[in-house]
Amino acid sequence: MNLNQQRLQNLTRRHFLGAGSLGLGAAAMSNWASAAPASIENPLAPRKPLYPAKAKRVIYLHMSGSPPHLDLVDYKPELVKRTGQNVPDSFLKGRRFAFTSGVPKLLGTPRKYQQYGKGGIWMSDAVPRLHEVADDIAMIRSMKTDEFNHAPAELLLFTGSNRQGRPGMGAWVTYGLGSENENLPGFVVLISSGVQPSGGANCWGSGFLPSVYQGVQCRNRGDAVLYISDPAGMDREVRRKTIDALRDLNEIQASDLGHTETTTRIQQYELAFRMQTAAPEVMDISRETKQTQEAYGAVAGAASFANNCLLARRLLQQGVRFVQLFDWGWDFHGTGPGEDIRDGLTKKCATMDRPIAALIKDLKRLGMFEDTLIVWSGEFGRTPFREGRTSGGQVLGRDHYPDCYCVWMAGAGVKQGYSLGDTDDLGFSVTENKVHPHDLQATILHLLGMDHTRLTYRYQGRDYRLTDVHGRVVKELLA
Repeated sequence: MNLNQQRLQNLTRRHFLGAGSLGLGAAAMSNWASAAPASIENPLAPRKPLYPAKAKRVIYLHMSGSPPHLDLVDYKPELVKRTGQNVPDSFLKGRRFAFTSGVPKLLGTPRKYQQYGKGGIWMSDAVPRLHEVADDIAMIRSMKTDEFNHAPAELLLFTGSNRQGRPGMGAWVTYGLGSENENLPGFVVLISSGVQPSGGANCWGSGFLPSVYQGVQCRNRGDAVLYISDPAGMDREVRRKTIDALRDLNEIQASDLGHTETTTRIQQYELAFRMQTAAPEVMDISRETKQTQEAYGAVAGAASFANNCLLARRLLQQGVRFVQLFDWGWDFHGTGPGEDIRDGLTKKCATMDRPIAALIKDLKRLGMFEDTLIVWSGEFGRTPFREGRTSGGQVLGRDHYPDCYCVWMAGAGVKQGYSLGDTDDLGFSVTENKVHPHDLQATILHLLGMDHTRLTYRYQGRDYRLTDVHGRVVKELLA
């Protein structure tokens, strides 16, 4: 269909009644539902949550590849006692694993564990800096997902579906709440360790939402955002005139066709122009004191998870609503020394727990901890036995495991120094307070003042939401 035919179709009575009924319904519901943005001219205009929010902003720390929770924050002394024994048949029946077959051997942790903080949260010696902030953490020890491969598990965690094409969690949040800084995106993504997450850009895409809500991947070397600089031979004045001309053309098209993506295009050009000034300043961590940089372990001009934690704090300070960090290298199968749950895990954790502990302390120092929600996770857990391919070697590793893993939260609205849920003595099954990724999503939205059942977008004839048709707010976590 050409553009003129589409314009004529938009003028038919049938089309008006079909689209208008939905528009009138949305208008009637606007007083009680968190629905479409209030301003078409500025889809990122800040909007009030449905009810008073505990959290104003979110920083999501994702350890891509899934860390071995049994060697970090989930102590199983009975599993340690039974290391080397065959896994009982009752734990294997009906289960399948990514790289293990037959009857594997149980593997208790070689790490040393101790309880920390007033809440007595179990943590291993692999994360010594997190010991210092144990009283700030709410540990979920009873997570269970549906997927045992990386990409579908990450997609389920961040988009609510194990398939590509759904909006990411940060896109839903900015769709519902907008942005507090017109010069920066509402949703920013930072990646470290040189590898994209297995779920790829779908983890922060906008899916069927207008593309203005998708995450913007920023870099800490060169241009903060690719292609944001003026082209060679074009100064800022000429760039302004070019964008004005494109705006005029897009406004004509928007007037003729009324397509939301045309409005999105106008806003994205304008945001990119404003970001040329705002982004380089906020992404420059050399503006931080030497003491602050050292606390994080950050080095100006480098690319690291530590740098990204400090950048995330700077972005949050400037009104960015949702910052999502991905750090690759947590897939501890034991296929090499770097994947050994002894020395390999010690080295990898050294790049993670120092900056995270510094981030929590820094947010508290700045008075931001009480209204910032911090979430730490992998996409699934690791097996309580040795990984099949590496079971005969000297390197200790674990296979993928969806039935049990740990996630922790800190900051706005969650209990401090608290552990939720439990698993059996060998770490095979959740025994109390099971939490699904949809429940985690519902809880995050709740803390931001949104109802996950009412934050919807109509697409292909039905209303979609982040949690699909599932999810519950985990009230046991709420302060």
